[in-house]
Amino acid sequence: MQPDSSSAFESPAAPAGSGLRTLREIALLLFFALLALLLLDGLIFRVGPYKKILEPDSTAGQFEMVLRRELEAQQEYGDNLVATFGDSRMSYYPREAAKVEPKTGYYLRHAGLAGTNARVWYYMLRDLDPMASRYRAILMAVNDYDDEDLFYDDADDLRVMHYAAARLRLTDIPELVFSFRSWSARWEALRSSLLKGYTYQADIQGFLEQPKKRLAYVKLARGGYPHWTWDYVESANTLEGLDIDWSTFKVTYPPNATQDQHDSIQNFLARPPSPQDGRTAAFRRQWMGKIIDRYRNSRTKIIFIRLPRGAIVRPDNLVKKLSSTIRDFAKQPNVLLANEHIFDELEHRELFKDGLHMNDKGDTRFSVLLAEEVARLLGPPAPNWQSLPDHPHDK
Repeated sequence: MQPDSSSAFESPAAPAGSGLRTLREIALLLFFALLALLLLDGLIFRVGPYKKILEPDSTAGQFEMVLRRELEAQQEYGDNLVATFGDSRMSYYPREAAKVEPKTGYYLRHAGLAGTNARVWYYMLRDLDPMASRYRAILMAVNDYDDEDLFYDDADDLRVMHYAAARLRLTDIPELVFSFRSWSARWEALRSSLLKGYTYQADIQGFLEQPKKRLAYVKLARGGYPHWTWDYVESANTLEGLDIDWSTFKVTYPPNATQDQHDSIQNFLARPPSPQDGRTAAFRRQWMGKIIDRYRNSRTKIIFIRLPRGAIVRPDNLVKKLSSTIRDFAKQPNVLLANEHIFDELEHRELFKDGLHMNDKGDTRFSVLLAEEVARLLGPPAPNWQSLPDHPHDK
């Protein structure tokens, strides 16, 4: 009788549990691969030199340039130094504010950036003033002391992952990730926090395409940025001819208005009211509150100012605002509130270049009013105050 030839080639039965071992091996392999990726990413982008060659015009590059400029300024200025924060609407000229210093005793330096909010300012301040003691005051500029919710949600603004990319730490991940409201934003924040290379994708590609050009521009920007920003002059454009019918939100634009003017007027001044659900108040309590807490036991005061509202002021009855976190903050002993109407004189068409931003004439006057209001709030400078004979940037 012939043996069954097929049985001679049958595979032996797999030992019990071998499939489970294979899955464990795959899981272990994936774990070590991820660990190696995190270590490599950390070596290159966390402790390595890459942040020194970031594209200066990128959001992360701009953040690093401002941080470097203001750290250097700390060595040049005296004890009565005030750091200001805001977005692009906080467009004063530090050089004009400095002209008032012989009378006020205070220098104002701007550490804010266009497109930023209090979450970004917190991470800037953490490395700019690690001991929470360098400044006489930290000033934050807001559009309104009341909490008005707009069409966008600051809590889900992922730009912080780019601006502060070089400064975010692994220990920041839990609080930072859960400070976003939506799960999609939380996932993006988690991925960006763990893998900085993911955040720097476009920057890395630009560097690899033209490394010599990048290095030359970084060197140029490092030397010139303090002077470029000090000497900057805003546009002289105006909004003369602008009108808004608040009953219909119909806008009459200035003659020859640009598309940027159209868009900024429509999106900021003539925007329809948004539903009020407390988002703005919650964001302010978390991130402005963290800044206030950093300086609670410090000599440093926290100042809030309300920016000029626009070339035309929106009527107060358009929306019922539910709270005023800024005024609640002002009940604390280290928090000061600027006169809400100190900048009302700037709310004119001839002093704004678009729906959001003042022009050169507006910025010039704003700078002086700002410096004088800060001095009023802080009182006389420190006893050892002595005006600098020459401003560092004028030498």
